Amino acid sequence: MKSGTDTFVGKDSPLYQDYDHLYQNIFQTQSIVVMVEGNDVKNAALMEAVDRLEHQLEATNGVIETTSPASLIKKVNYQMTGRSELPETDEEIKAIIDGNPEIFSQIISDNTHMVISVVMAGSTSDKAQEDILTATEDAVSFANFPPSYNVIVTGDPAFRISMNYEMNSSMGVLLGLSAVFMLIVLLLVFRHARWCILPLPVVLLGIVYTFGAMGYVGIPMSMVSMSAFPILIGVGIDYAIQFHNRLEEELMDKGNKTRAVIETVKHTGPAVLIALAMTALGFVSLFTSTVPMIQDFGKLLLIGVIMCYFASIFVGVTMLSIFDSYSDRNPLRKIAKKIKPLNPEKKKKPEEESESDRLIGRILQKTTNITIKYDVIVLGIACLLCFGGLYLDQSVPIETDVQTFVPQNMPALVDLRHMGDIMGGSDELNLIIKVKDTANPDVLIWIDKFSEHEVASNSHIYSASSIVDLVKEYNGGVIPDTSQEIKDIYSEIPKAQKDRYMYGKNMLLLNFNIGNAVADIKLTGIEELTNIVKQDMQWMPAPPGTTVTITGNSVVFMEVITALTSGRVTMTFLGLLLVLIGLLIVYRDWVKALVPVIPMVIVIGWSGGVMSYLNIDYTPLTATLGALILGVGSEYAILMMERYFEEKDRGLSPIEAINRTSSKIGSAIVASGATTVFGFMALLASPFPMISDFGTVTVIDIVLALLATFVVFPPLIILLDTWRDKRKGAKTAEKQPDTKKQIQGAEI
Repeated sequence: MKSGTDTFVGKDSPLYQDYDHLYQNIFQTQSIVVMVEGNDVKNAALMEAVDRLEHQLEATNGVIETTSPASLIKKVNYQMTGRSELPETDEEIKAIIDGNPEIFSQIISDNTHMVISVVMAGSTSDKAQEDILTATEDAVSFANFPPSYNVIVTGDPAFRISMNYEMNSSMGVLLGLSAVFMLIVLLLVFRHARWCILPLPVVLLGIVYTFGAMGYVGIPMSMVSMSAFPILIGVGIDYAIQFHNRLEEELMDKGNKTRAVIETVKHTGPAVLIALAMTALGFVSLFTSTVPMIQDFGKLLLIGVIMCYFASIFVGVTMLSIFDSYSDRNPLRKIAKKIKPLNPEKKKKPEEESESDRLIGRILQKTTNITIKYDVIVLGIACLLCFGGLYLDQSVPIETDVQTFVPQNMPALVDLRHMGDIMGGSDELNLIIKVKDTANPDVLIWIDKFSEHEVASNSHIYSASSIVDLVKEYNGGVIPDTSQEIKDIYSEIPKAQKDRYMYGKNMLLLNFNIGNAVADIKLTGIEELTNIVKQDMQWMPAPPGTTVTITGNSVVFMEVITALTSGRVTMTFLGLLLVLIGLLIVYRDWVKALVPVIPMVIVIGWSGGVMSYLNIDYTPLTATLGALILGVGSEYAILMMERYFEEKDRGLSPIEAINRTSSKIGSAIVASGATTVFGFMALLASPFPMISDFGTVTVIDIVLALLATFVVFPPLIILLDTWRDKRKGAKTAEKQPDTKKQIQGAEI
């Protein structure tokens, strides 16, 4: 499981390298926060419980230090009395806290709330963080806090650990729901076949293969990649259905099982492989994203469709063959054969269509006739809606606040927000200051003045912290005039405190607390704030020989905005180009290459309008919709086009060919689209808003892809194919009857 910054920003990015090498590995610490709330937190009994908690946590592996009101009270008491111990009375405790507001204001916000920070290194592994969180929760239990106080263990590490657990838990639910939906669809649309639910376990086996490949290749699970599995079930089951349906047809026609298997693999294998290749080309465009979790999503989809294909052609065909042998030996089947001849008039012919298939075929044929009759109007409206959607798409906001992606009632999130409301947010701008000498008084004076100016002039910068605060604390509130005096003070500061703001002799850290900026002013606001700080540094420059790099979690996420705005457009156009090139290579015909792609371009435009209308923001997941529409939706248009040219090669006119195409394979495409839609519908049940929103838009987009296939595709292929035939100067053009008369005749 991965949910950290490196799932959003590539490690090869210069911005991330500054963040990772200069800040995270050197300065950053992470804190599990224990928040205590009650009627009065300034009392001796509570401080004794806090002191017991700290003593237990000091021995925990990975804990650098703990900061609490109790430890600060002992420190102040030592300066006053020479004894490093907690006072025994409530009055003494209250006097120390109220008398030193500059020390206690950050951890005691009012009379009813206080926090204890359990600090660990920023590079601490996920497993170690989980161990420290467990140790903290155990220590809270053993500390024996007074019963009238509520103790909450929270903080960013606790939130991430809970989020990973929630992702693991919801994965099983999504897969289970997807399987149930698929079962329902198979029983409805595939009931004419024997063993009609066999495609489901086959595709689930492909999912198991995909999990194994993830472990082998090293693809982590994230909020984005976890949504790939219901998608793969929806796409992959179509492969299993195609092989299953063809084998059943061959068994019925030839009777020879060996020959039926050979014919199925020979004819269906390449056809499905072409569809898979076009789907894969759409997914390949995801690799161009600079957001690592989108790249992993693309890898997972690519591996998944291949694994589902393998499961279908090797396992599905084999299992159906085995089941057919079992069916021959089944005594119930022999009895059934004896009974069936008694009602010969009710026996269904193999080529006979079901009533539902005929009804769907008639509806689609009428739709085709209408769209061709009013081709200019249909294509004009489709294109206008496409352009309108592309225009509205530019105004769809982008959301990268991780807290909005998770279930809003998740206890860890509720606790984290509660702490932020009481104690203030913990978002920061981190300034890495490279100097020739960390003991240079001019550098410390500049840091002090610049910090005061930024806090005073920027409403979203609430406070600043640096080594200057510690130096002034140890020197009566002033910065020494000489380097030697500063070095002497450095030697007195505890190493754990000093290491948070200074590294070696050439690097310092200045932190600006920007509260809940990610939620309040969003990342675009943080970008503006960062630019203001940079401008201020130009007219209040650092001493010569000093360089300042602005970094931090919030700043790094600004790169995600660029990746999602420009990157998703690049992904979509690259996907279009790849599918177009793939179709040209396969068919060597520009009409056959363009016709499946154009309806998908129109659907991509419609999708932008849908997102704008539904007020759904772009996230790292919905940014992949263009590639997904291409990968999934182009299959429908390819199937229609294949059948159209097949009918035309038999001597039918373009109008007759498209009518026959709609009536004959339209119901099969509708059934295939229904299975895909139901596979995606499992995403709607996800507790993660990012995934459920993605499911909503994807289901709508697949429906739109089906609509484009039956409304936009027919007039489009008639226009392009007829135009090409005229360009070739076809001799039969003069003999072709008027299009409108053909439509009227077809309607009659």
